[in-house]
Amino acid sequence: MSQDTAIEMDKLGEDLSNAGLKSTLPRLRILKILEESSTRHMSAEDVYDELRKDNQTVSLATIYRVLSQFVDAGLAVRHQFEGNKAIYELNDDEHHDHMVCLKCGKIIEFMDEKIELLQKQIAEEHEFEMQDHSLTLFGICKYPDRCKQQTR
Repeated sequence: MSQDTAIEMDKLGEDLSNAGLKSTLPRLRILKILEESSTRHMSAEDVYDELRKDNQTVSLATIYRVLSQFVDAGLAVRHQFEGNKAIYELNDDEHHDHMVCLKCGKIIEFMDEKIELLQKQIAEEHEFEMQDHSLTLFGICKYPDRCKQQTR
């Protein structure tokens, strides 16, 4: 293992420890994939495929269990945009909403202060103390022929 890889694994181990999780090889590998992926939103199957590309063996059941632990520890956020397929993204503590293309599955993140303010105002008008929220818009990309034909 190179010195850079060892330093990187130490940092990942520290991230796990800070989240209250023990550093195990499957957790380190899965966290590394989530952090390094060019695709921000990944299913358990996507993580499994990435691990297999690197000839790493981690069962799909283990990946689901680790991702669930990451969500419980606040390291990741779980979404269910379409059907029953769960999608995960690292929790960067920055609120954002999503737009999902129903044709190609592309996920676009956005943040709009006007929408955030309006949601707070609506909650106040209904004497509702909002704890959290999520907004997902579903539609078709303006240029569907330019979209990736694979999901996330």
